[in-house]
Amino acid sequence: MPETQLASPMNQVESIDPIKMLKPGRKITGVSAILLPLLEDHTVDWQGFDDHVARTYDAGLAPAINMDTGYGNLIDDATRIQALRRTQAIAGGRDFVAGAFVADRPGDTFQADAYRTGIDQIQSHGGTPIFFQSYGLTQGSDEQVVSHYQTLASACDSFYAFELATVFAPFGSIYSLGVYEQLMRIPNCLGAKHSSLDRVLEWQRLQLRDKVRPEFKVMTGNDLAIDMVMYGSDYLLGLSTFAPDAFAARDAMWESGDEGFYQLNDLLQYLGAFAFRAPVPAYKHDAAMFLKLRDQIQTDHTYPGSPTRPDSDREVLGHIARDLETLLKNAANPLQTTA
Repeated sequence: MPETQLASPMNQVESIDPIKMLKPGRKITGVSAILLPLLEDHTVDWQGFDDHVARTYDAGLAPAINMDTGYGNLIDDATRIQALRRTQAIAGGRDFVAGAFVADRPGDTFQADAYRTGIDQIQSHGGTPIFFQSYGLTQGSDEQVVSHYQTLASACDSFYAFELATVFAPFGSIYSLGVYEQLMRIPNCLGAKHSSLDRVLEWQRLQLRDKVRPEFKVMTGNDLAIDMVMYGSDYLLGLSTFAPDAFAARDAMWESGDEGFYQLNDLLQYLGAFAFRAPVPAYKHDAAMFLKLRDQIQTDHTYPGSPTRPDSDREVLGHIARDLETLLKNAANPLQTTA
C-alpha cells in the first residue's frame, strides 16, 4: 500500500511579520537544563547537582535533567537514574523534565523498546520525558517519523518532542512543518524544543502553533536568540543553567513591562553568543567555569569525552558574571541604582 503524504501546512502560515508577533506582558514558561558538575577526581559532584536543581526551582524555573547540558549522551545508566532519584526528592511533587536518550548509529532501526525503558525510568521518578532524537527515530519518510512518535506517545502520560540541529549532535534533525503539525496533533505531546538556531523556522512554528493548537509549547532552544520569548516561544535552554536567577528575573520583567528586560536580556545574550560559539558542545565547559566563578560548584571540570574551552574564557566569563551581579542587585534595589 503506498504511503499517504502528509498535507503541507504552509497554506495555514501567513507571511512572517515579527513585529506583529510580539506578545508583551506574556507570562513565560522557563525550563532550564541542569549541568552535571564534577569533583576534582572527575566523579559527579552530587551535592553541587542538588544545589543547582534547588536554585533552579527557587528561581521559579523547572529543571531539565539528563539533557545535553547534563551530558545525557555520555553518562551511564546508573548516573542517569541517580540524577532522577535526587531530582524527585528535591522536586517534592513539582514538575521537571528529563531526557530519554537512546544511543544508536547511522542506519540503525527505530528502537522503541529502548525509548520505553527511558520513559518508564523518568515517569517512575515523577518526571516528564523529552525524547532526544536518534538516528532510528528520525530516519525514513515524514510519515514514518510521525508514526515513531505516535508509538512512543502511547507509552507515556505526556511528553515533549525535540528538534535538534546537527551543529549540536550528528543524530539531530529539523523536521518539515508537516511533521511538526502532526506532532502538535498528538494529544499528550505538551510541546517541542526547537534547536535549529534559525529564527525564521521558529517563527513559522509559532504561527502554526497559534493556528492549530494554541496551548502547545514551542520551547526555544536557540541560545543565540533568547529574545524569541518576545514572540511567543517559551524555553528549554542550556544557557539558562549559567544563571537561572537572571533568566527568571528577565522573564518577570517581560511579564510586568519593566524596561529593564532589554538590558538584562542583552547581557545574557552576550553570554550566549560567547559560550555557544563553535564548537558548540563546549558550552558546557563555559557553564562549569561560570558556575564556579559564582561560587556555586567546586570545579569547572567537564565530563570525560566532552570538548573544552581555553583557560582564557575565564576572564571574559568573569567580567560577564560581575556585570550580571550588578544588574540583578540593581533590579532588586531600584532606588539604589545610579543614573
